[in-house]
Amino acid sequence: MTRNMKRKRFIGSKTSMLVLAVAGSLLFTACSSKSSPDAAEGTNGGGAAAKPVTLKVEVFDRGNSPAGSTITDNYWTKWVNENFGTQSNIDVEYVPVPRSEEVEKLNVLMASGSNVPDIVFTYDPNTFNRYAKQGGLTDLGSLLDEYGPNLKAFLGDDVLNYGKFEGTQFAIPAKRSNTGKYASFIRQDWLDKLGMPVPQTTDELYNTLVAFKEKDPGQIGGQVIPLGMTIASAQYEPLLWSFVKTMTEEQKFTLTQQLGSNDYPILLPGFKDGLQFMNKLYNEGLMNKDFGLDKDKKKLTEDISNGKIGFFTEDDVNIYYENGTYALLQKNVPGSEIAAVDVFTNEEGKHAKPKYASNGLYIMIPKSSERAIEAIKYLDWMASGDNLFQLQNGVENENYTLVEDIPVAAENPTVEATNRMFNSGDMAIISNGKQLGSLEKNLKARAFQMPKAFQEQVAVAQDIANTDTIDLILLDRPIEAQTKYATTLLDKFNEIIVKTTMAKPDQFDSIYESMLKDYMSSGGQAILDERTALYKEMKSK
Repeated sequence: MTRNMKRKRFIGSKTSMLVLAVAGSLLFTACSSKSSPDAAEGTNGGGAAAKPVTLKVEVFDRGNSPAGSTITDNYWTKWVNENFGTQSNIDVEYVPVPRSEEVEKLNVLMASGSNVPDIVFTYDPNTFNRYAKQGGLTDLGSLLDEYGPNLKAFLGDDVLNYGKFEGTQFAIPAKRSNTGKYASFIRQDWLDKLGMPVPQTTDELYNTLVAFKEKDPGQIGGQVIPLGMTIASAQYEPLLWSFVKTMTEEQKFTLTQQLGSNDYPILLPGFKDGLQFMNKLYNEGLMNKDFGLDKDKKKLTEDISNGKIGFFTEDDVNIYYENGTYALLQKNVPGSEIAAVDVFTNEEGKHAKPKYASNGLYIMIPKSSERAIEAIKYLDWMASGDNLFQLQNGVENENYTLVEDIPVAAENPTVEATNRMFNSGDMAIISNGKQLGSLEKNLKARAFQMPKAFQEQVAVAQDIANTDTIDLILLDRPIEAQTKYATTLLDKFNEIIVKTTMAKPDQFDSIYESMLKDYMSSGGQAILDERTALYKEMKSK
């Protein structure tokens, strides 16, 4: 209700004024899911400074607070309140949630109603979809339009679409700074010893793996593992997706099955061919026999570090961290060298590979919140000016220096500077990864975080991870069957990979058909039917 309306309606008898005052109080209470504009501006009806309101914001607690700080009282919580809170007449209060229990703790908070923070978040799309479906979240569409112009510009429509449920904006997705996922890696020193070039296609890779096995360029006495494989997605996904054939729009939409946060190609044309190639490699002794037991990649990492593996795929920068896999290899095997390569090719000659969705966290405002306006203002402030930059990088010449306009972490920071940054990433909730205005700068900043000796190779690996990536399909509502059967089907999917790969060649077809039939009857068909129905519904519109 505006001040002019109040002036007009308050003209009359004292009785009328009293009735209207009571009615206005009830109306404010009924509209508690959005705070009043006056309260958000920090003024009362007469223009005098009002008492600050409290905005409660979830924060991940990783149990790593340095001495003198807590997860709710530290450099950044004070900085936010000084730079946003004081100016907006808002006290920002942080509510800790253990990172390892984020979904479970969030469920408890959401169920409590009165104790839930005004801003909550999760990485789990199923959790977001469930809250949205149950009516537990605030519709953010008009609030974003009015109070979040900077936030909308920063995120863009592609990212914001991930926060919609059946067309309504119920979450603000964090923006990924990089959607690249996987790269391949080969022992360059082995290639050099054999006088072989870097393979450029899947067929050339096969010939290289055979040479690694037969000629043992690492001279490790029969322990050579030409291709390192595990049952973790970073190892099998690049290979299997490269066998997927050209599809129609309907096939892309209906045949993909999302189990958890990843898309899986089990029904896509070419998937069986990828499994058959793995079967060939396994039966010819070109990959490790115990790959199906290595879910956490510990054995793979050990074998790479000890110089036994000639080729493998992995998350693009995983091997380059300080004291990581590559550093251990160089320590254990003097003269060893790994090169980042892009090898697996599909029928079009492209190096097709999965990528991450453009969103990270799902940031939500519970329906019970009385501070929705303040919440949007807080997130919009974070996206304004250089606030996000400061949150992510700290203080210049203490936490970082600028190199080619890229913030590079200080080599020998003080204890104070180091302690300052312990939770900066978790405070900058609108972004997953450092945002510098372009993918090129984001990747360069990521490379600068790695040891100098590896930075050029990191740049190559990141470029590979972002080349020929497969576009994801975004649905306007969740597939209920995927939510229901995802855990069971992911286990069955992994079982299909292991058992068909290890099968005798003449038993491959029968094992594949039997396991696929079991997969479909255990929920796969239900997902296919639901996706097909949704596709037809969307096409009819």
